[in-house]
Amino acid sequence: MSERYAIEMRGITKAFGSVVANSNVELNVKQGEILALLGENGSGKTTLMNMLSGIYKPDSGSILVDGREAVINSPEDAKKLGIGMVHQHFKLVDVFSAADNIWMGKERAGLVLKKDRYAQIREISRKFGFEIDPKKKVYNMSVSEKQTLEIIKVLYYGAKTIILDEPTAVLTVQEIQKLFAVLRKMKEEGHSIIIITHKLNEVMEISDRVAILRKGAYITTVETAQTNEQALTEWMVGRPIDLNIDRPVMETTRPLLEVRDLTIRSDEGSVAIDGVNFYIRGGEILGVAGIAGCGQKELCEAIAGLRPIEKGQMIHKGDNIVGLSPKKILEKGISMSFIPEDRLGMGLAPSLSITDNMILKNYADTKGPFVNRKLGRADAEQVIRELEVVTPSTETPVRRLSGGNVQKVLLGREIKAGPNVIVTAYPVRGLDINSSFTIYNILNQQKQAGVGILFVGEDMDVMMALCDKIMVLCHGKVMGVVHAHKTTKEELGLMMTGALDLSNKYEDKPAGIAKDSRFGEAEQGEEA
Repeated sequence: MSERYAIEMRGITKAFGSVVANSNVELNVKQGEILALLGENGSGKTTLMNMLSGIYKPDSGSILVDGREAVINSPEDAKKLGIGMVHQHFKLVDVFSAADNIWMGKERAGLVLKKDRYAQIREISRKFGFEIDPKKKVYNMSVSEKQTLEIIKVLYYGAKTIILDEPTAVLTVQEIQKLFAVLRKMKEEGHSIIIITHKLNEVMEISDRVAILRKGAYITTVETAQTNEQALTEWMVGRPIDLNIDRPVMETTRPLLEVRDLTIRSDEGSVAIDGVNFYIRGGEILGVAGIAGCGQKELCEAIAGLRPIEKGQMIHKGDNIVGLSPKKILEKGISMSFIPEDRLGMGLAPSLSITDNMILKNYADTKGPFVNRKLGRADAEQVIRELEVVTPSTETPVRRLSGGNVQKVLLGREIKAGPNVIVTAYPVRGLDINSSFTIYNILNQQKQAGVGILFVGEDMDVMMALCDKIMVLCHGKVMGVVHAHKTTKEELGLMMTGALDLSNKYEDKPAGIAKDSRFGEAEQGEEA
């Protein structure tokens, strides 16, 4: 007798023009199991789940729910079949309360039912161990609270199969463990859960089985207990990948940039960075860890000269560069590259070609009325060749590239400028493991060339393996700076939530810093 599945997807094919996103994919999910869905960027994972949740319709193939063939033409159809999806970018109305966001799409919702509906939310929260205030406004919620709200919302509508797209991307270690405890409880209650993720350690911890896609095609499904991270990577990529992140040890140098008592405001006017002190050395990667929204974005933009600084100094060779234009900063001897988290919105011009995006960095230096596209094309060809960018040509608009290739173009352009300081925010967010390791290797090459790197990240395992030191922020304040090889994920998580404050225990002092520095007095030439 064949096994009964909660969900079966048979021979699913979906194309967008000439691009085939899914080709004859087979996928099944058992009742009461957690299935991880793995694949490189562009392998078709999200497209496949969008068809299951009713956002797209397959060109061919069939979907069975509880053994019966189903027609899913819209998210409403999926909802009626007990299928709900929690997207990576939450679908919430910020000015509404948690309860209003849950009720918003409920059929025949009205004021008469409000009391009963509050009781339903409380019952769901109690049953699965959620912590949420139904009357709290979304704009006052943390990332983990918003995710909790999205999960409660699909449960409220009766979802028995729940799809989570990159659910741990911006959570702390402690928040991830809380989420996993909830997912295990849901599994015990008979729910089927599909998780799209790139984090192999989490796949091994939480899933029962793993389904793998490669270039839109189904490869295999394996029992998690009978596999390992190396095997999963080889199935995803199609060849062996070394999963060890290098951390070359370099001789420490004087700081290239020292930040003193920096205070920055957010776009809303609140204090985003509050009296922060740190320094960036040449030949060193300084990680910045913190819960999303704790000031990392504002800090990066301020260092890059894109955000006003309310108070404080940024010292280079004894000179304060706060308030100077990027051109003046360059004349002072600092060549800085900024790689923002918003690659297409801030880092690149999405409608322009790779060649034109290369020219954007230095077109103002052109003498005469015409820019040198020949030189820009040569730079684009070099980046494509050295970083293995997958693209039809140098004239392809960057918006047509996958996330990993977009990031390679951005990183390649910034490195070609010859920086001595690189500020990078979430450089591998949403990238597959192959693209991620390419980025790590590029950063290490720059470190070995004497470049100082500020690395804002979200994966604690990566930060501990790649960075030399890690600075932890909580509500815009520094909770401490620790050596990456001496700390633990649990310690970092406590600092990120403000439960542990090591801000008065700097483990080293930069040599030759001025006596008014907040890092303590140091004699010239003192070993750091």
